[in-house]
Amino acid sequence: MKDTSGGSATQIRLRDYLRDELILPQRELTAQQELFRFVNEVALENGYVNEQFLPKLIAREEKYPTGLELEQGAVAIPHTDADTIVKEFVAVITTKEPIEFHRMDDPAHLVRPRLFFVLGLNRPHAQVKMLQQLAAVIQNHELVTLLEQAPTPEAIRATLE
Repeated sequence: MKDTSGGSATQIRLRDYLRDELILPQRELTAQQELFRFVNEVALENGYVNEQFLPKLIAREEKYPTGLELEQGAVAIPHTDADTIVKEFVAVITTKEPIEFHRMDDPAHLVRPRLFFVLGLNRPHAQVKMLQQLAAVIQNHELVTLLEQAPTPEAIRATLE
């Protein structure tokens, strides 16, 4: 039986933070700000974030970029302050075309991901554990490709579970 309580510090599982309304495949978004506005609109409408989420997400991304270059391809894992999160979540968004993000490890360079994990976590230990879980996902090229190509929220959820 699946633990949906969010788990303890040692029991953080990606699948427990996936929210159906925040699994958003094959979106026609072309710019970082557009992506952020889109996820903010859906998350705010569904009670996951407060009004400060969007401005703080944008500010944090400018200061601490979240683009990651992979062996093949790229992903981005935008996130922001815990005080903007009402209910914890991990949003999974794919886009039809890549969106430019500055690299986390080298902000002077850009990556062009089509796969985005937006973290909405309000407990510090949860963020560290979730990043560990996501690292395992994004290091698997086949999994990243399946996620990028998934046509439906159900296909994304099935791939991640």
